[in-house]
Amino acid sequence: MRRILGLDVGEKRIGVAVSDALGITAQGLETIKQKDALAEIKSLIKQYDVEKIIIGMPLNMNGSKGERARFTDDFLVLLKKETDIETLTVDERLTTAQGERILLEADLSRKKRKRSIDKIAAQLILQTYLDSHVQENRTG
Repeated sequence: MRRILGLDVGEKRIGVAVSDALGITAQGLETIKQKDALAEIKSLIKQYDVEKIIIGMPLNMNGSKGERARFTDDFLVLLKKETDIETLTVDERLTTAQGERILLEADLSRKKRKRSIDKIAAQLILQTYLDSHVQENRTG
């Protein structure tokens, strides 16, 4: 069964998560460096037989697009051109803060939190999409 890839796009790093085969749960995979991003993502697409990519859109609290959202838009255009895979965005407001809380509750050191936050944010972004998609399938 094909899977869905979730990305938390940052200027230096990209957190990556992947769905389970049934499209119910998201698992954090890794954090990749921005400079290696396209090659790494293409490799993950093949490895996990990815059919769709979900990218977190970092909107401002009022819903407008700021500099980070425009950076994400640029990455999205490049990714669509390079992979030809359906790519969607989901509102990622507060996912990094939510991920930070999860890691604090897990009592991880600052160094370990820094290494894990992007991957956790990608997992939360993908899980948000999966939860809404499962809900749509039940009601629609």
